[in-house]
Amino acid sequence: MTTLAWGILGCGTIAKTFANGVARSKTGKLVAVASRSKEKAEAFAKEFGHPTAHGSYEALLADKNVQAVYIAVPHPLHAEWAIRAAQAGKHLLVEKPIALNQFEAMSIIEAAIANDVFLMEAFMYRCHPQTKKLVELLREKVIGDVRVISATFSFHWPKPWNGTHRLTANELGGGGILDVGCYPVSMSRLIAGVAMGKDFADPIKVEGVAHLNAEGTDDYAIGVLKFENEIVAQISTGVQVGQENVVHIYGSDGFITVPTPWVPPRDGGSSKIIIHKAGEAPREITIDCPDHLYALEADTVAHNVNNRQSREMSWDDSMGNMKTLDGWRKSIGQIYNAEKPENIRPKTLDVKPQIPHASIPHVMKKASRLIMGVDNQFTMPHAQVMFDDFFQRGGNTFDTAHIYAGGVPERLFGQWVKSRNVREQIVIIAKGAHTPFCNPRDLVAQLTASLDRMQIEQADLYLMHRDNTEIPVSEFIDCLNEQVRLGRINAFGGSNWSLARVEQANSYAKSKGLRGFSAVSNNFSLARMVEAPWNGCIAASDPESRAWLTKNQLPLLAWSSQARGFFLAEHRMDDPDLKRCWFSDDNFARRERVTELAKKKNVLPINIALAYVLHQSFPTFALIGPRTLAETRTSLPALDIELTSEEVKWLNLE
Repeated sequence: MTTLAWGILGCGTIAKTFANGVARSKTGKLVAVASRSKEKAEAFAKEFGHPTAHGSYEALLADKNVQAVYIAVPHPLHAEWAIRAAQAGKHLLVEKPIALNQFEAMSIIEAAIANDVFLMEAFMYRCHPQTKKLVELLREKVIGDVRVISATFSFHWPKPWNGTHRLTANELGGGGILDVGCYPVSMSRLIAGVAMGKDFADPIKVEGVAHLNAEGTDDYAIGVLKFENEIVAQISTGVQVGQENVVHIYGSDGFITVPTPWVPPRDGGSSKIIIHKAGEAPREITIDCPDHLYALEADTVAHNVNNRQSREMSWDDSMGNMKTLDGWRKSIGQIYNAEKPENIRPKTLDVKPQIPHASIPHVMKKASRLIMGVDNQFTMPHAQVMFDDFFQRGGNTFDTAHIYAGGVPERLFGQWVKSRNVREQIVIIAKGAHTPFCNPRDLVAQLTASLDRMQIEQADLYLMHRDNTEIPVSEFIDCLNEQVRLGRINAFGGSNWSLARVEQANSYAKSKGLRGFSAVSNNFSLARMVEAPWNGCIAASDPESRAWLTKNQLPLLAWSSQARGFFLAEHRMDDPDLKRCWFSDDNFARRERVTELAKKKNVLPINIALAYVLHQSFPTFALIGPRTLAETRTSLPALDIELTSEEVKWLNLE
């Protein structure tokens, strides 16, 4: 049996509860505790068998005797110290909620993957036999088909309201939703998932109402979740109201009551689940468990440590829980100050540079061969973790556009650039002049708006988002050269311009001694674009375009470089847009070859597809649009793949 030497980060009430659990566990031993106060750590150690007392969190993470760390600090500190513990090679049990929001949770999971350590969110009730018995009963359909779930966890904090206490303070992630509302959410997702034959399920709709205090945190709140198969859940929480902390599950043939769902007998004992069926007396099922509730949690970590995660609370389960909590908070208008754009959080990720760079004419800095699209980040927590990770991996080039989401991504990106003080290290691509505003006058106005949103004076590269063939190329070239002269852009090009129009533009520029296109950004991928995703889009994957680009050596910034997920084995194959734009016999033939070569090279099919884009006879840069850190990470192996010219041709059915 695996044994673990535990360290505890934090000396609060929950830390003491877990320390008692470790002492009662079959697999664990408490060897160290840390506080920012040496005196607190020593007092804690004295109470729990004299483990080593550290006066700083850093000292505990440096302690070679510690194998696993229980993170018991306030919610807003979970991400920082969980990531740092992972980087120190420690296995992780992180007190619920795993983080302040889903994007910090995503960062913790990525840190666990990068450092090959165990990670679990500390929902102790998931480790208890009572919960396992409930799952068994639901799988047996003892109440038929599950239809309605009701779950409550709240308490009334008896002390006078205090804006600095962790239960209410905005700066400490206060409020009922994160403190105990995470339990009804996790239970509802567990039940709905089991009812659908899965380990858990994520709701398709989240709504809520709440009473917010002066700190903007929820004193009490009610939420409604809707799942697939028409399962609905009512969830309730609070830190200023005492309710009946119980779970009811209503089905087509009766209902189940769990009287003590969250804290079965802490020191061991009996608990019960009650089954109610019409015309029958209630049937009580007794669950006898002699083990300490938190000892079960510590033992769950030890039993699963070699798998790096546990089925009791997997990484995907934690991510889904945080996403639901985010949705609940959003529906009641609750946002923590730490999540606001002006209060960007400290960097916590630590990854090595991997992305190579290359030159684009008239762009003063070399640009990363992978370019991140700034088009799907709508909150600072999301934008921050995505941009930080990409930048640390060597990605210094970001693609923005005036039209994206009314300017929200540009504003967030600009705030990130300013807060991180990285303007001189990155290449910013701005786009504008999208139809129907594709003309020189609107181009200038949109460039001005984009620069203002991003709080910068100059874009490194400006791309016209569309072409307007009713306007002579000379007018665009004259306008863009004026913007270069004014110092508002360094270089320019066109997105979704025909190569014939690009050639006309560059010929005119040469005849007048002016600057021409430095790059073109059309669709380019191994999959042939059957139909454009959006009006006015142009691809450059055909033989004639590739021959022209090879002859002229004009850099191509390829959008949808991975054909929007077409080469993922089981990804969105029922997506109507994917079908419309990429489904064809020749593309499926390419997909088969990609899969075959991926197996041979021991990489993912999408890595082969991306490597194809980067192995052309003309300069290429691939635009990628990852929404998660995992999507960024799994794209990077493409950079290490070497394709021969014969393999490139074979992949493209040549």
